[in-house]
Amino acid sequence: MTFSWKRVNAIFVKDYKDFSRNYAVSTIIFLPPIMAAFYGRMGNISIEAHYLVFNMAFTMVAAFVQCCLIAEEKEKNTLRGLMLSPASTLEILGGKSLLSILLTIFVILLSAFFSDYRPEPVGIISIAMMLSILFYIALGTLLGLYARSVMEASLIIMPVMIVFSFGTFLTSLTERYPVLKIIDYLPNVQLLELAKQMESGGGMADIFSNLAIIAAWLIVTSICTVIVFRKRMVD
Repeated sequence: MTFSWKRVNAIFVKDYKDFSRNYAVSTIIFLPPIMAAFYGRMGNISIEAHYLVFNMAFTMVAAFVQCCLIAEEKEKNTLRGLMLSPASTLEILGGKSLLSILLTIFVILLSAFFSDYRPEPVGIISIAMMLSILFYIALGTLLGLYARSVMEASLIIMPVMIVFSFGTFLTSLTERYPVLKIIDYLPNVQLLELAKQMESGGGMADIFSNLAIIAAWLIVTSICTVIVFRKRMVD
């Protein structure tokens, strides 16, 4: 079966209509830009503050919105019909992810504008952020497949929002509590470390491990998502 953008677009349009009608979900995308505007008025903010906003955008938009979109399909009993349609797994997951990806990119750009963040070099930072967006989309999809309703999705996603938004503040505890060293390998922490390396003039050799760890999170989460999705097709 060949990949069809027409089917992907049809799923995307349906998601857009559902999203625009759900004010409880759609209004959350404004929180990161509002926080960015608040920080921007303070002037000369730290890179940690910039990436606190960006990580909030990843969790609140990419993960939360995606989780709710998948859960809403299950709540309305339309996900089963979508799975049994002529659309392939890639078309369904691609179509269901497209809106969240575009919204996240928009929110990140808007937040960077409000907080006056100008990374150098922008290309490497953009690649790292895109990998992060795809990871959070995959994570949101995975959690959405386990949620039975939008309300349940909102509860399931809360630990993710806390850990991946504010986990960078826990890195100072890793020396006292070695068991917490796993925090150093979280994608949000790796993204911040990558940005710090770039800001201090580092090169590709300095940030390769950061990119590799973020990519590894993306690959593992994507594989788990596809496995669970296909299992749901035959349940």
